[in-house]
Amino acid sequence: MSSSAPAKVPAPEQPGAGRTYGALDRFFRISERGSTLSREVRGGLATFFAMAYIIVLNPIILGSAKDMYGHQLDNGQLVTATALTAALTTLLMGVIGNVPIALAAGLGVNSVVALQLAPRMSWPDAMGMVVLAGFVVMLLVATGLRERVMNAVPYGLRKAISIGIGLFIMLIGLVDAGFVSRIPDAAQTTVPLQLGGDGHLDGWPVLVFVLGVLLTLALIVRKVSGAILISIVTMTVLAVVINAVATVPSWGLTTPKWPGNPVASPDFGLVGQVSLFGGFERVGVLTGVLFVFTVLLSCFFDAMGTIMGVSDEAKLTDGEGQMPGINKVLFVDGLAVAAGGASSSSATTAFVESTAGVGEGARTGLANVVTGGLFAVALFLTPVATMVPSQAATPALLAVGFLILAGSVKEIDWADYTIAVPAFVTMLMMPFTYSITNGIGMGFITFAVLRLAAGRGREVPVAMYVVSAVFAFYYLMPALGLT
Repeated sequence: MSSSAPAKVPAPEQPGAGRTYGALDRFFRISERGSTLSREVRGGLATFFAMAYIIVLNPIILGSAKDMYGHQLDNGQLVTATALTAALTTLLMGVIGNVPIALAAGLGVNSVVALQLAPRMSWPDAMGMVVLAGFVVMLLVATGLRERVMNAVPYGLRKAISIGIGLFIMLIGLVDAGFVSRIPDAAQTTVPLQLGGDGHLDGWPVLVFVLGVLLTLALIVRKVSGAILISIVTMTVLAVVINAVATVPSWGLTTPKWPGNPVASPDFGLVGQVSLFGGFERVGVLTGVLFVFTVLLSCFFDAMGTIMGVSDEAKLTDGEGQMPGINKVLFVDGLAVAAGGASSSSATTAFVESTAGVGEGARTGLANVVTGGLFAVALFLTPVATMVPSQAATPALLAVGFLILAGSVKEIDWADYTIAVPAFVTMLMMPFTYSITNGIGMGFITFAVLRLAAGRGREVPVAMYVVSAVFAFYYLMPALGLT
């Protein structure tokens, strides 16, 4: 990609203009991007609290599964591995990529590792395949293929990916807060989701979430600086008070109470427990390659969608929707995948919750330094870091989801059905299938097919045809008996 012209320093009336922070400002280009030191710090804090749940959730997902020998991973060691990898990779993304995109163990990928890979091999074998997937991602970046794929995505589909992520994180927020839930025996009804836990709203945790949503939106409407972070802190304090004076059956993964002993020693026992090629001996070369391909596909496109969506929301893209210096960001993302496997915390990838920090005004990698630093502190203060209940943090996801939707939907050419229909498919399939990758894959396939049907096949970049064919093969793998 050709280098862009040097960005102009914003005029004095713009946010951050005329302010300097010495070497820190020059390195992270804070003023140049129209930001301020306080915004970056607030953004880093907001992102951390919006995604701190991964320290609790990732060990639950991985720790509940057994490998083919019946072995389970230690929960305490998983907490350490998750926080350590999130800290290191988020810091690297901030310093090398200079973008406010935090990384941690991917929720979709860890389920693949726990449910598909581990039962067929040992845990070190499974994590070895994650490391190999990371190496392939870095190879694709080095050859320029990954950037070409991203640049081949039409502008309308880029916006649809952003909107789909916005809708997806809104659904994540609603589910994590308990505002909506899956009906336990969905086979007995045509309705897959319900309000609250039993068809209506009930309990103190849901009240904290509702009040958090209203407070967040009210502060945004009032244009209060730090609206998201203020809401998270306020609702956490309220939740702690409620938990102390009322009987609450369950807050979910995190109970909002001050821990008796806030310090916990990290256990690095899982770091480095990896066998790169042992999995191929267990399942064979073809199945092993397909396992690596499955992890690769999820990591590649989940991260692609998140990076495109967050960078667009942070106004880090140019007039054509492309991000200058994208290769550095993509390389760190590939390195993070391998690092996640090497630490046994599963593949690490870009987190959509980074939009919480962007919503606070974060525009540079300094926000990542704050977020990564907090993950490092969480290695020793895990009880404190995980006292923020999801009901206090998830209102940020709804607010940011709305802001993404409001800012992007008008940018799609709805009169051109060859763009509008794939955009529609992309933005809906992400929340409806609970997967960024599925939304991108189905949108790409639809785009290629409709352009061919309209006699406009030559307008489709070759990279889009290749990726669409890969996705089609991926979806056909179960029917072909290859999973």
